[in-house]
Amino acid sequence: MRALVWNGVNDLAVETVDDPTPLNPHDAIVKVTLTTTCGSDLHFIDGYLPGMREGDVFGHEFTGEIVEVGPAVRERRIGERVTVPSFISCGSCWYCRHDLPSACDTTNPNPELQQPLLGHPTGGIYGYTHPFGGYQGSHAEYVRVPFADTNCFVVPDGITDEQALFLSDAVPTGLMGADFCDITPGDVIAVWGGGGVGLMAARSALLLGAERVIVIDRLPERLALAEQKVGAEVIDYSAVDSVQDALREATGGRGPDAVIEAVGMEAHGTGVQQLYDRAKQALRLETDRATPLREAILACRKGGVVSVLGVYGVTDKFPMGALTNKSLTLRTAQQHGQRYVPRMFDYVQQGDLDPSWLITHDLPLDDAVRGYDLFKNKKDGCVRAVFRP
Repeated sequence: MRALVWNGVNDLAVETVDDPTPLNPHDAIVKVTLTTTCGSDLHFIDGYLPGMREGDVFGHEFTGEIVEVGPAVRERRIGERVTVPSFISCGSCWYCRHDLPSACDTTNPNPELQQPLLGHPTGGIYGYTHPFGGYQGSHAEYVRVPFADTNCFVVPDGITDEQALFLSDAVPTGLMGADFCDITPGDVIAVWGGGGVGLMAARSALLLGAERVIVIDRLPERLALAEQKVGAEVIDYSAVDSVQDALREATGGRGPDAVIEAVGMEAHGTGVQQLYDRAKQALRLETDRATPLREAILACRKGGVVSVLGVYGVTDKFPMGALTNKSLTLRTAQQHGQRYVPRMFDYVQQGDLDPSWLITHDLPLDDAVRGYDLFKNKKDGCVRAVFRP
């Protein structure tokens, strides 16, 4: 089959690789209909997350059709159209039973690669380094889905493939981030990052009852989507002296009730702090350019919630004192997608959510290298590139 593979830092290629085969009686093979770029992929493409190997197929956000099921699969059938959350859940370990599927104890076959850094391993994820399981990813014609009864969700009639695609990762991640904020009527939520996840977090915050949502970014096309498609207010951080001052002014001096950081370790920013982070990251003295994370913590009102969706490693100058002295609650996770699927389907069917407008570039899989160039370098107004195998 054809697939997009990682051959080294910033070295991608579409190549012919072996078709996936079932390795476990609970597996399914899914023919990929649509798969999309994600900002977290850029971290290992750029060499900031270790653990990729030459020839690895990556990609973790996809929808498709089941073409093969193992003998132990009971609920899913060949021919069903499904969306699949990016983190893999076994459905039966302590964490999965307690609605924490991305913390699954079963689906990461390489726990020894994570335990020294994290203390405990996470669950596995498609196409996202060997410390996260070494699974082959979704930028391919076919993908193996373990524990198919738990991880394949049948897409209801009336939901398009383009909508179902983002229910795999961008929507549940954004919805989880908004859910973490414990939103009550009248709340003001600030979201750092106007990419796919940030925009879905902003829309989710409004669906969960926020009175106002403010999206912070610098790219005109993303700020326009936040205003026109989400219904959010916006701040162009490159056009203000201080995001914190702008947020204080927008909230009567108090600050947002909760903040959502949806950028991650390769953030852009302004000022001396950004220069500091860029220099230390280039020298591999820290993994993260964490300007938005620090900014979000400092901007949040006292007693508020800081919800972190961006992927980080080892962050320098983390303002722990601000969390303590301001009585802030920090909540974060890799996405617990399986928890949110029924709610997401309802939102789309009711017309409250249509994530398909995230697609700015629709390309064949053979054009995936160009798609990542557009996405990574923010060319031609790219918000999300999708690939059709």
